[in-house]
Amino acid sequence: MKKYIYSLIFITVISFSLQAFANSPDPNPERFAKDIETFKVWDSKNTFPENAILFVGSSSVRYWPTATAFPNKAIINRGFGGSEISDVIHFYDQVIKPYTPAKIFLYAGDNDIERGKKANQVFEGFKELIKIVQSDFPETELIYISIKPSKQRWNKWPQMADANRMIREYSEGHPSIGYADLASPLLDSKGSLKDVFVGDGLHLNQYGYFLWQKALAPYLN
Repeated sequence: MKKYIYSLIFITVISFSLQAFANSPDPNPERFAKDIETFKVWDSKNTFPENAILFVGSSSVRYWPTATAFPNKAIINRGFGGSEISDVIHFYDQVIKPYTPAKIFLYAGDNDIERGKKANQVFEGFKELIKIVQSDFPETELIYISIKPSKQRWNKWPQMADANRMIREYSEGHPSIGYADLASPLLDSKGSLKDVFVGDGLHLNQYGYFLWQKALAPYLN
């Protein structure tokens, strides 16, 4: 009987351990079907510049008036709010491949960690996307915009910072991958958040985007 109990306890402990390290499932990408269709319709009615700079990712990209922020550059913005890295991968043929971009700026990972993914899962998703991009565009640099800290998700910041670190260290050994630290400009000298958010405590206000614009400008040259 004791052997049975010990075996049951051991199995239970192993089960909980495996659950702790298990990857969180990717959400259904079809929740963005309307957003992607909007991009396709726009592209069918308009021409887009060749060798443009492409911004892709979640709402921090979507709400950023990138064309206004960088007026002397050919900019394409394909941000769709709430997206995760898995969604960018799923819709790669719609939001990256058609544009043959000269540079790609990616902001993703914020929503991933908020919804339960671990830093390493974000890192692995990033590497998966990199492989696809480099297969189609071996000369194109992909620059990862670091996950930002925010009031609403401050409790997740240590995990987000860990994902940033993994991607930054990986980029240092790959010349076609860049890493833009846009998290630090949002923090003061004590590591506290500056007044850079709109009312929801998640999305950047005008000053926040100004800090991003200033920090990212050197990467566009």
